[in-house]
Amino acid sequence: MTRSVVILGFPGVQALDVTGPADVFTTASIALADQGAEVRYDLRLASKSGLHVGTGVGLEFVAHPLPDPGDPLDILILPGGTGVHDATRDPELIGWIRRAARSARRVVSVCNGAFLAAEAGLLDGRRATTHWAMTGLLAERYPSIQVDAEALFVRGSDRVWSSAGVTAGIDLSLALIEEDHGTELAQLVARWLVLYMRRPGGQSQFAPPVWMPRARRTAIREIQERIEAEPGRPHRVDDLARDASMSPRHFSRLFTDQTGEAPGSYVERVRTDAARRALTQSDDTMPVIASRCGFGSAETMRRTFVRRLGVPPDQYRRTFR
Repeated sequence: MTRSVVILGFPGVQALDVTGPADVFTTASIALADQGAEVRYDLRLASKSGLHVGTGVGLEFVAHPLPDPGDPLDILILPGGTGVHDATRDPELIGWIRRAARSARRVVSVCNGAFLAAEAGLLDGRRATTHWAMTGLLAERYPSIQVDAEALFVRGSDRVWSSAGVTAGIDLSLALIEEDHGTELAQLVARWLVLYMRRPGGQSQFAPPVWMPRARRTAIREIQERIEAEPGRPHRVDDLARDASMSPRHFSRLFTDQTGEAPGSYVERVRTDAARRALTQSDDTMPVIASRCGFGSAETMRRTFVRRLGVPPDQYRRTFR
Protein backbone atom coordinates (compact mmCIF):
# COMPACT_ATOMS: atom_id res chain seq x y z
CA MET A 1 0.00 0.00 0.00
CA THR A 2 1.24 3.47 -0.87
CA ARG A 3 0.44 6.49 1.27
CA SER A 4 0.53 9.56 -0.97
CA VAL A 5 2.11 12.64 0.64
CA VAL A 6 2.12 15.98 -1.21
CA ILE A 7 4.17 18.90 0.11
CA LEU A 8 3.10 22.26 -1.31
CA GLY A 9 5.89 24.37 -2.78
CA PHE A 10 5.87 28.13 -3.39
CA PRO A 11 8.53 30.86 -3.78
CA GLY A 12 10.15 31.58 -0.41
CA VAL A 13 9.21 28.28 1.21
CA GLN A 14 11.19 27.37 4.35
CA ALA A 15 13.63 24.62 3.31
CA LEU A 16 13.46 22.75 6.64
CA ASP A 17 9.65 22.82 6.60
CA VAL A 18 9.96 20.70 3.45
CA THR A 19 13.00 18.51 4.15
CA GLY A 20 12.24 17.82 7.83
CA PRO A 21 8.92 16.02 7.28
CA ALA A 22 10.25 14.52 4.03
CA ASP A 23 13.16 12.87 5.85
CA VAL A 24 10.85 11.51 8.55
CA PHE A 25 8.46 9.88 6.07
CA THR A 26 11.29 8.61 3.84
CA THR A 27 13.08 7.06 6.81
CA ALA A 28 9.82 5.43 7.86
CA SER A 29 9.45 3.94 4.35
CA ILE A 30 12.98 2.51 4.53
CA ALA A 31 12.30 1.02 7.96
CA LEU A 32 9.03 -0.52 6.76
CA ALA A 33 10.79 -2.05 3.73
CA ASP A 34 13.48 -3.52 6.02
CA GLN A 35 10.69 -5.12 8.04
CA GLY A 36 9.17 -6.64 4.91
CA ALA A 37 6.04 -4.47 5.06
CA GLU A 38 4.32 -3.78 1.76
CA VAL A 39 3.59 -0.16 2.56
CA ARG A 40 5.48 3.07 2.01
CA TYR A 41 5.07 6.82 1.84
CA ASP A 42 5.21 8.28 -1.66
CA LEU A 43 6.39 11.90 -1.35
CA ARG A 44 6.05 14.66 -3.91
CA LEU A 45 6.84 18.36 -3.73
CA ALA A 46 4.30 20.12 -5.93
CA SER A 47 3.97 23.72 -7.08
CA LYS A 48 1.87 25.73 -9.51
CA SER A 49 2.78 24.68 -13.07
CA GLY A 50 5.48 22.43 -11.63
CA LEU A 51 7.97 25.30 -11.48
CA HIS A 52 11.17 25.02 -9.46
CA VAL A 53 10.80 26.39 -5.94
CA GLY A 54 13.36 28.82 -4.51
CA THR A 55 13.88 28.87 -0.76
CA GLY A 56 15.88 32.05 -0.23
CA VAL A 57 18.80 30.15 1.35
CA GLY A 58 20.60 29.19 -1.84
CA LEU A 59 18.58 26.02 -2.40
CA GLU A 60 16.09 25.40 -5.18
CA PHE A 61 13.73 22.44 -5.19
CA VAL A 62 12.56 20.58 -8.26
CA ALA A 63 8.77 20.30 -8.08
CA HIS A 64 5.95 18.39 -9.77
CA PRO A 65 2.80 20.16 -11.00
CA LEU A 66 -0.02 20.35 -8.48
CA PRO A 67 -2.07 17.15 -8.70
CA ASP A 68 -5.73 17.20 -9.54
CA PRO A 69 -7.42 18.41 -6.33
CA GLY A 70 -9.81 15.47 -6.56
CA ASP A 71 -7.01 12.90 -6.40
CA PRO A 72 -7.01 11.03 -3.08
CA LEU A 73 -4.15 12.00 -0.75
CA ASP A 74 -3.09 10.54 2.53
CA ILE A 75 -1.33 13.73 3.72
CA LEU A 76 -1.25 17.26 2.35
CA ILE A 77 1.57 19.28 3.96
CA LEU A 78 1.43 23.08 3.92
CA PRO A 79 4.89 24.42 4.84
CA GLY A 80 5.72 27.96 5.86
CA GLY A 81 8.44 30.42 4.94
CA THR A 82 9.04 34.05 4.05
CA GLY A 83 6.83 33.69 0.98
CA VAL A 84 3.80 32.35 2.80
CA HIS A 85 1.92 35.65 3.00
CA ASP A 86 2.29 36.23 -0.74
CA ALA A 87 0.99 32.70 -1.23
CA THR A 88 -2.10 33.44 0.88
CA ARG A 89 -2.94 36.23 -1.57
CA ASP A 90 -2.97 33.84 -4.53
CA PRO A 91 -6.66 32.90 -4.98
CA GLU A 92 -5.84 30.11 -7.42
CA LEU A 93 -3.46 28.47 -4.95
CA ILE A 94 -5.82 28.89 -1.98
CA GLY A 95 -8.64 27.45 -4.08
CA TRP A 96 -6.52 24.41 -4.88
CA ILE A 97 -5.69 23.91 -1.18
CA ARG A 98 -9.36 24.14 -0.26
CA ARG A 99 -10.40 21.56 -2.87
CA ALA A 100 -7.44 19.23 -2.28
CA ALA A 101 -8.15 19.24 1.46
CA ARG A 102 -11.53 17.64 0.78
CA SER A 103 -9.79 14.65 -0.81
CA ALA A 104 -6.97 14.39 1.74
CA ARG A 105 -7.18 12.06 4.73
CA ARG A 106 -5.08 14.55 6.71
CA VAL A 107 -3.94 18.14 6.19
CA VAL A 108 -0.85 19.34 8.05
CA SER A 109 0.53 22.86 8.38
CA VAL A 110 4.13 23.49 9.40
CA CYS A 111 5.27 26.74 11.04
CA ASN A 112 3.52 29.75 9.47
CA GLY A 113 2.05 27.46 6.84
CA ALA A 114 -0.90 27.71 9.26
CA PHE A 115 -1.75 30.95 7.43
CA LEU A 116 -2.34 28.95 4.24
CA ALA A 117 -4.62 26.55 6.09
CA ALA A 118 -6.40 29.45 7.76
CA GLU A 119 -6.92 31.34 4.51
CA ALA A 120 -8.42 28.20 2.98
CA GLY A 121 -10.85 28.00 5.93
CA LEU A 122 -9.43 24.73 7.24
CA LEU A 123 -8.83 26.04 10.76
CA ASP A 124 -12.14 27.83 11.33
CA GLY A 125 -13.44 27.09 14.82
CA ARG A 126 -10.49 24.80 15.52
CA ARG A 127 -7.52 24.85 17.85
CA ALA A 128 -4.24 25.43 16.00
CA THR A 129 -0.69 26.69 16.44
CA THR A 130 2.09 28.32 14.47
CA HIS A 131 5.56 29.77 15.08
CA TRP A 132 5.68 31.53 18.47
CA ALA A 133 6.49 34.86 16.80
CA MET A 134 3.30 34.72 14.71
CA THR A 135 0.68 33.33 17.07
CA GLY A 136 -0.58 36.85 17.82
CA LEU A 137 -0.90 37.72 14.13
CA LEU A 138 -2.69 34.45 13.38
CA ALA A 139 -5.21 35.11 16.18
CA GLU A 140 -5.70 38.71 15.05
CA ARG A 141 -6.14 37.91 11.36
CA TYR A 142 -8.34 34.84 11.89
CA PRO A 143 -10.30 35.40 15.12
CA SER A 144 -12.34 32.20 14.75
CA ILE A 145 -9.20 30.10 15.33
CA GLN A 146 -8.34 29.00 18.87
CA VAL A 147 -4.60 29.74 18.73
CA ASP A 148 -2.41 27.74 21.11
CA ALA A 149 0.84 29.68 21.48
CA GLU A 150 2.55 27.00 23.58
CA ALA A 151 2.03 23.68 21.79
CA LEU A 152 4.67 22.13 19.53
CA PHE A 153 1.85 20.69 17.46
CA VAL A 154 -1.92 20.50 17.66
CA ARG A 155 -4.47 18.03 16.37
CA GLY A 156 -7.35 20.37 15.69
CA SER A 157 -9.58 17.58 14.37
CA ASP A 158 -9.31 14.05 13.03
CA ARG A 159 -8.13 15.49 9.70
CA VAL A 160 -6.38 18.79 10.42
CA TRP A 161 -3.08 19.19 12.28
CA SER A 162 -0.78 22.20 12.76
CA SER A 163 2.72 22.58 14.15
CA ALA A 164 4.81 25.35 15.67
CA GLY A 165 7.99 26.80 14.21
CA VAL A 166 10.17 25.04 11.64
CA THR A 167 11.54 21.90 13.38
CA ALA A 168 8.17 21.28 15.06
CA GLY A 169 7.08 19.89 11.70
CA ILE A 170 9.40 16.99 12.46
CA ASP A 171 7.70 16.40 15.82
CA LEU A 172 4.32 16.38 14.09
CA SER A 173 5.53 14.00 11.36
CA LEU A 174 6.73 11.53 13.99
CA ALA A 175 3.28 11.70 15.59
CA LEU A 176 1.70 10.84 12.23
CA ILE A 177 4.09 7.88 11.83
CA GLU A 178 3.07 6.73 15.30
CA GLU A 179 -0.61 7.03 14.42
CA ASP A 180 -0.14 5.04 11.21
CA HIS A 181 2.28 2.33 12.35
CA GLY A 182 2.65 2.46 16.12
CA THR A 183 5.10 3.76 18.68
CA GLU A 184 7.86 1.25 17.91
CA LEU A 185 8.32 2.43 14.32
CA ALA A 186 8.12 6.09 15.32
CA GLN A 187 10.80 5.49 17.96
CA LEU A 188 12.98 3.72 15.39
CA VAL A 189 12.70 6.68 12.99
CA ALA A 190 13.47 9.13 15.81
CA ARG A 191 16.56 7.17 16.84
CA TRP A 192 17.79 6.92 13.26
CA LEU A 193 17.43 10.68 12.76
CA VAL A 194 18.84 11.38 16.27
CA LEU A 195 15.66 13.09 17.44
CA TYR A 196 13.51 13.21 20.53
CA MET A 197 10.51 10.94 20.06
CA ARG A 198 8.63 13.48 22.17
CA ARG A 199 10.48 16.72 22.74
CA PRO A 200 10.13 18.02 26.32
CA GLY A 201 8.29 21.26 26.89
CA GLY A 202 6.49 23.60 24.52
CA GLN A 203 7.66 26.31 22.17
CA SER A 204 7.60 29.09 24.79
CA GLN A 205 11.01 27.91 25.99
CA PHE A 206 12.45 28.94 22.60
CA ALA A 207 10.85 32.39 22.54
CA PRO A 208 12.82 35.36 23.89
CA PRO A 209 11.66 37.03 27.10
CA VAL A 210 8.51 38.96 26.34
CA TRP A 211 8.70 42.73 26.02
CA MET A 212 6.03 44.12 28.32
CA PRO A 213 3.68 46.73 26.82
CA ARG A 214 4.04 50.12 28.51
CA ALA A 215 0.98 51.43 30.33
CA ARG A 216 -0.42 54.75 29.18
CA ARG A 217 -1.11 55.91 32.72
CA THR A 218 1.99 57.21 34.50
CA ALA A 219 1.24 55.61 37.88
CA ILE A 220 0.84 52.16 36.34
CA ARG A 221 3.91 52.60 34.14
CA GLU A 222 6.01 53.49 37.17
CA ILE A 223 4.82 50.33 38.94
CA GLN A 224 5.78 48.28 35.89
CA GLU A 225 9.26 49.76 35.90
CA ARG A 226 9.66 49.10 39.62
CA ILE A 227 8.67 45.43 39.25
CA GLU A 228 11.06 44.94 36.33
CA ALA A 229 13.94 46.72 38.09
CA GLU A 230 13.56 44.66 41.27
CA PRO A 231 11.87 41.33 40.52
CA GLY A 232 13.05 39.90 43.85
CA ARG A 233 10.96 42.26 45.98
CA PRO A 234 7.59 40.98 47.38
CA HIS A 235 5.38 43.13 45.08
CA ARG A 236 2.15 42.36 46.91
CA VAL A 237 -0.93 43.87 45.27
CA ASP A 238 -1.86 45.85 48.38
CA ASP A 239 1.62 47.43 48.48
CA LEU A 240 1.65 48.19 44.76
CA ALA A 241 -1.82 49.73 44.99
CA ARG A 242 -0.78 51.91 47.94
CA ASP A 243 2.28 53.13 46.06
CA ALA A 244 0.03 54.02 43.11
CA SER A 245 -2.38 55.81 45.49
CA MET A 246 -5.28 53.51 44.57
CA SER A 247 -7.46 50.92 46.22
CA PRO A 248 -6.30 47.33 45.56
CA ARG A 249 -9.45 46.59 43.53
CA HIS A 250 -9.17 49.69 41.36
CA PHE A 251 -5.43 49.18 40.91
CA SER A 252 -5.85 45.56 39.79
CA ARG A 253 -8.57 46.47 37.33
CA LEU A 254 -6.61 49.42 35.89
CA PHE A 255 -3.31 47.51 35.76
CA THR A 256 -4.94 44.65 33.84
CA ASP A 257 -6.63 47.07 31.44
CA GLN A 258 -3.39 48.98 30.78
CA THR A 259 -0.99 46.03 30.45
CA GLY A 260 -3.23 43.16 29.37
CA GLU A 261 -2.23 41.09 32.39
CA ALA A 262 -3.22 40.91 36.06
CA PRO A 263 -0.60 42.20 38.54
CA GLY A 264 0.21 38.78 39.99
CA SER A 265 0.66 37.19 36.57
CA TYR A 266 2.76 40.16 35.45
CA VAL A 267 5.08 39.83 38.44
CA GLU A 268 5.46 36.09 37.83
CA ARG A 269 6.29 36.67 34.14
CA VAL A 270 8.94 39.27 35.02
CA ARG A 271 10.48 36.93 37.59
CA THR A 272 10.51 34.05 35.11
CA ASP A 273 12.27 36.15 32.48
CA ALA A 274 14.80 37.38 35.05
CA ALA A 275 15.50 33.77 36.05
CA ARG A 276 15.86 32.73 32.40
CA ARG A 277 18.59 35.32 31.94
CA ALA A 278 20.32 34.31 35.17
CA LEU A 279 20.28 30.64 34.22
CA THR A 280 21.99 31.26 30.88
CA GLN A 281 24.35 34.06 31.92
CA SER A 282 25.62 33.00 35.36
CA ASP A 283 26.89 30.00 37.32
CA ASP A 284 24.67 30.77 40.31
CA THR A 285 22.86 27.87 41.96
CA MET A 286 19.11 27.33 41.69
CA PRO A 287 18.38 28.50 45.26
CA VAL A 288 20.40 31.69 44.72
CA ILE A 289 18.63 32.51 41.45
CA ALA A 290 15.22 31.66 42.92
CA SER A 291 15.82 33.98 45.89
CA ARG A 292 17.22 36.83 43.80
CA CYS A 293 14.36 36.65 41.29
CA GLY A 294 11.62 36.61 43.92
CA PHE A 295 10.48 32.97 43.87
CA GLY A 296 11.42 32.33 47.47
CA SER A 297 12.54 28.76 46.88
CA ALA A 298 14.03 26.65 44.12
CA GLU A 299 10.94 24.41 44.20
CA THR A 300 8.60 27.34 43.58
CA MET A 301 10.78 28.43 40.68
CA ARG A 302 10.77 24.89 39.28
CA ARG A 303 6.96 24.66 39.40
CA THR A 304 6.65 28.05 37.71
CA PHE A 305 9.05 27.08 34.91
CA VAL A 306 7.24 23.81 34.27
CA ARG A 307 3.87 25.59 34.14
CA ARG A 308 5.00 28.51 31.97
CA LEU A 309 7.71 26.96 29.78
CA GLY A 310 7.07 23.24 30.00
CA VAL A 311 10.58 22.43 31.28
CA PRO A 312 12.30 22.69 34.69
CA PRO A 313 15.06 25.32 35.23
CA ASP A 314 17.96 22.87 35.15
CA GLN A 315 16.89 21.52 31.77
CA TYR A 316 16.36 25.06 30.48
CA ARG A 317 19.93 25.94 31.53
CA ARG A 318 21.39 22.86 29.81
CA THR A 319 19.50 23.59 26.61
CA PHE A 320 20.07 27.33 26.22
CA ARG A 321 23.25 28.21 28.06
